[in-house]
Amino acid sequence: MMDGRPAGTGRASSLVAGNDNDYRRSISQGNRIRSFPASYFSVESFLVLLCLTASLLILPVILPPLPPPPFMLLLLPIAILAVLMILAFMPWDIRDIALSFM
Repeated sequence: MMDGRPAGTGRASSLVAGNDNDYRRSISQGNRIRSFPASYFSVESFLVLLCLTASLLILPVILPPLPPPPFMLLLLPIAILAVLMILAFMPWDIRDIALSFM
């Protein structure tokens, strides 16, 4: 380069190293560094999450304990687990299944 700096130093290295003047200027102008983007949560979704959290904390204290569910209803999660285990150990290619039965 013409200014006497080595070829590898330039705008990219100043961005990596950071500039104290830019940082001080952004603080003096009132820019705050946020921990998450402003568009990550909308106000509505934040209120829904807040209400859901409050209900999970308050309702178990207020509501009376419920009786246990019927036995047949307790078999439903076991059946779902069995189906998922069968699907997990099935071969990836359906042609393998078709050829193994012939």
